[in-house]
Amino acid sequence: MRRVLSGLVLAGALVCVAASAQAQRPAAADTVIWGGPIYTDDDTRPKVEAVAVRAGRVIYAGDRSGAMALRGTQTQVIDLHGATMFPGFTDAHAHLREIGERELTLSLEGSASLAEAMQRLKARAASTPKGQFIYGVNWIETHWPEARFPTRQDLDAVAPDNPVVLERSDGHAKVANSMALKLAGITRDTQPPFGGQILKDKAGEPTGMLVDSAMELIDKITPPTTEARKVEEYRAAFKVYSAYGWTGMHNLDVQYADIPIIEGFDTRGEAPLKVYNAVDWRDAKRFLADGPRATPDGRVTTRMIKFFMDGSLGSRGAALLAPYSDDPGNVGFQQMKEADVLPIWEEALRNGVQVATHAIGDRGNRMALDWYEDAFKAVPPSERKVNPPRWRIEHAQIVDPVDIPRFAKLGIIPSMQASHAIGDFYFAPKRLGEARLKGAYAWKSFIQAGSIVPGGTDAPVERGDPRIEFYAAITRRSLDGFQTPQWHPEEAVDRATALKMYTLWPAYASFRENELGMIKPGYRADFTVFDTDFMTADPKAILKAKAMMTMLDGKVAYRAAGF
Repeated sequence: MRRVLSGLVLAGALVCVAASAQAQRPAAADTVIWGGPIYTDDDTRPKVEAVAVRAGRVIYAGDRSGAMALRGTQTQVIDLHGATMFPGFTDAHAHLREIGERELTLSLEGSASLAEAMQRLKARAASTPKGQFIYGVNWIETHWPEARFPTRQDLDAVAPDNPVVLERSDGHAKVANSMALKLAGITRDTQPPFGGQILKDKAGEPTGMLVDSAMELIDKITPPTTEARKVEEYRAAFKVYSAYGWTGMHNLDVQYADIPIIEGFDTRGEAPLKVYNAVDWRDAKRFLADGPRATPDGRVTTRMIKFFMDGSLGSRGAALLAPYSDDPGNVGFQQMKEADVLPIWEEALRNGVQVATHAIGDRGNRMALDWYEDAFKAVPPSERKVNPPRWRIEHAQIVDPVDIPRFAKLGIIPSMQASHAIGDFYFAPKRLGEARLKGAYAWKSFIQAGSIVPGGTDAPVERGDPRIEFYAAITRRSLDGFQTPQWHPEEAVDRATALKMYTLWPAYASFRENELGMIKPGYRADFTVFDTDFMTADPKAILKAKAMMTMLDGKVAYRAAGF
């Protein structure tokens, strides 16, 4: 009897031990990923062999054996087959609908000359009924052999029977033909609005070029975009950007009426990106009245307002402290007044709304810093809903070196685009002269001064390709490898920093650094997979890399054919 009781006690003990072990064993992972280099952007453990995911979050990042221990009967195992995985790449400055517009409308991107651009317009006009409006995008003259802006006469020669408006790639200038100018009532006597310019020829007649706020004069004749068309454009943009390897985008200059359209993609399960919206300043009062918003899963968030301090360098609208080297007497122009925006900014501080301001020129950047400082003084930390507010200056392209440390001191984030430098340096020396290039596109100087630099693309101004951005950040060379001392190669960054520019730092700039931007337990399972190891490959090989897969919240959002 004693043996029987002893056996029963032992058996009971073993059952308890087994039950306890089962209770302590973590739940099985939904997905385990291994089979290639995995870079985490976590400085405490920058590279791991495997990652395990459950319920949309990373639960393990470490060696392969640890991940294997988390496999269950329903666990999906993804073998990278040598491909490289990163935290999800996020574009910290782009324009979602305009990217789709580029895909669906007359695009002049890549035109090697003015003549080629006009041939594309001619072909579109040949298939367009007379009198019907023609709109085109993405021309840029800086590489054209003609070395000049297009004129109304250029457009008239190939499309005389249609009103035509063609938007420059930077979005800061448009050229219109004679029919469009007539419909808009623009003559030699028309005065440009504040913050804009109507270019004129030697005879005083409009050339057709309208810069910055003067574009509003021609916008009034542009047919409005229907909601159905907007949905089509957003869908096209989502498709393109997901295939590039992005998992997130900071979406700048959004019309407030478009926010429900973007949120609708998330509601229907059709949003392959996390979208962080910045509302266009013209909708600021309405947005401030409603306040920040987000979809339940956080995939679409709206909590920022975008303002414009000046124009662009290419169209000579950037506000400079001294005249343009190739246009004496022109110092560019500002597009807003402090008295108009300061009350809005003070309300934003009290309501926890982030502010971003476009500033290109050294005068534009200094004014933005000065005005931000005035707003901060007017609303002390005790009265702010969010502190620090993480306000941003978008582009920060040309900055007087004495102003660079002010960004970190004030807590202002310089949101910059690496590809702008490798494109703009073909014409920036002419616009600025050599001395001002010292503070141009100075990513590394900002970082050394204590700032973070979230990296964007400004697409569709640039192509919007993460491969180009990473390459530009680490090489500061053109796509064919060209570089001169004027390009200031010392401003290139190392690869670990470049990775942060497109992962962790955009997360910080959108208040999500505790859940995005790293592959770390507790973080959302947003991943980007390329067939090339950006951290070790020859820089030119990065340009030829292929995005193989993206995952958002542990679910595949994009997968290349055959992967």
